[in-house]
Amino acid sequence: MDVTTLRIAATLVAFGTFLGILAWAYYRGNRERFDEAARIPFEQE
Repeated sequence: MDVTTLRIAATLVAFGTFLGILAWAYYRGNRERFDEAARIPFEQE
């Protein structure tokens, strides 16, 4: 295995991780939790 193959593998892993985070962020089940977290700064005294 040469350096180019390792770079390609690392790029594919990073891209897969990015797509996973993107899917998690836009999953409908997380909306309520994200909305609650967005209100935290305004609820503090």
